[in-house]
Amino acid sequence: MTNFSDLLKADKQQPAHSIHVIDTKGFEAWLSAQPERVRTLVAAQRFKGKAGDQAILPGKGADDWSVAVGVASKETLGPWCLARLAETLPKGTYRLAEGTPGDAALGWLTAQYRFDRYRKDDAPAGSRVLLTGSVAQIEPTVQLAKAVALVRDLVNTPAADMGPPDLEAAAEKVAKPFGAVVTTTRGDALEQGFPMIHAVGKAADKSFAPRLIELTWGDPSHPRIALVGKGICFDSGGLDIKPSAGMRLMKKDMGGAAHALGLARLVMAAHLPVRLHLLIAAAENAISGKAFRPGDILRTRKGLTVEIGNTDAEGRLVLGDALTRAGEEKPDLIIDFATLTGAARVAVGPDLPALFANDDGLAADMAALGAEVDDPTWRLPLWDGYADMLKSDIADLNNAGEGGFAGAITAALFLKRFVPDDTPWLHLDTFAWRPVARPGRPKGGEALGMRAAFRLLQHRYGKDT
Repeated sequence: MTNFSDLLKADKQQPAHSIHVIDTKGFEAWLSAQPERVRTLVAAQRFKGKAGDQAILPGKGADDWSVAVGVASKETLGPWCLARLAETLPKGTYRLAEGTPGDAALGWLTAQYRFDRYRKDDAPAGSRVLLTGSVAQIEPTVQLAKAVALVRDLVNTPAADMGPPDLEAAAEKVAKPFGAVVTTTRGDALEQGFPMIHAVGKAADKSFAPRLIELTWGDPSHPRIALVGKGICFDSGGLDIKPSAGMRLMKKDMGGAAHALGLARLVMAAHLPVRLHLLIAAAENAISGKAFRPGDILRTRKGLTVEIGNTDAEGRLVLGDALTRAGEEKPDLIIDFATLTGAARVAVGPDLPALFANDDGLAADMAALGAEVDDPTWRLPLWDGYADMLKSDIADLNNAGEGGFAGAITAALFLKRFVPDDTPWLHLDTFAWRPVARPGRPKGGEALGMRAAFRLLQHRYGKDT
């Protein structure tokens, strides 16, 4: 993992190249104050202060140069406004000519993320260090970058190297520095206690056996929060097999677990005064003679019976058992993350996690705070009128809605059956993948909705920084 601590440092007036932050509103005034040679170079580089534009400015000596960058607003620097600089500038040390980077420091760090597990990194040698006078914000920003990188690393790793045992190892690695406790249920205990998780994963090779991974941390007297993640390490679709095009990215179907684990790390690193309960339902939806079938009736930890309308609607099954377990501890709040439905991607695209909530105030807070940190979500309705789509003639409910309508909503309604009625609950149907690179956000695995959820937890539990 990239050492982000080396990329954001306290400004002690050490030598550094200046970054001039300019918006279109102030561009003409800034330009008129520059010497003729600077104005000439600015014109040659066609720099006009538009967001994303940049230009190299000369100084008096060979190594005495600075850079101008256009932003949407000088008053409010968003997370990504300096990210392109961190991707393209020569290695070295930089500082803003005026003010401090604030939220833009995050993009500076995440722009230098590399996933190089399987090949030699072909990025330019060296790193780009940003100085800041806001020393107190260095560690929180580094922790955010580490959590984002954790999600990216886990999602980018191919399924052969990211099976249920690897997710368990990842949870143990996250837990260790904070003294958190990890317990895992597998084998006969899983079949008896979490029958849907077992059913989904029983077709996999025994080395990839399904399991429920739980991490606990914090003072038991503090409010309990439960973070639940879908950990389908590869989704073939089961006997209702996916076409090859739909299977190509299914290494990312454990993206919900990656988000939950990254958020758990943030909670512990920030020492939030909560009792944390992380649950990852880990399984591979494989095909073999032991695979569960369309038409099977599964029993659940909650006691409900589920008819299998489609084996490719498996994520909601493993989450159902995990949500039931979370609810047994009577948490103050449950948040689940899942790469759950293609319908959510059709509805809101790859950038916006579809958000469902059983509490309007909670949903409003999530939307507002997500916008505040430029990690947006988009609320879809938990429309009870569609619950009939999950009816079964022979079981308590069916796992796949009939007719193909409202797929993201019916999936959320299925999950709702396993959440206690009196427990505030957020469900994020996230893509966990960026199909097109943007500054600070390379193509590949991505944390979408995690920073918003962390901001919500900071706001709700008294560490609103």
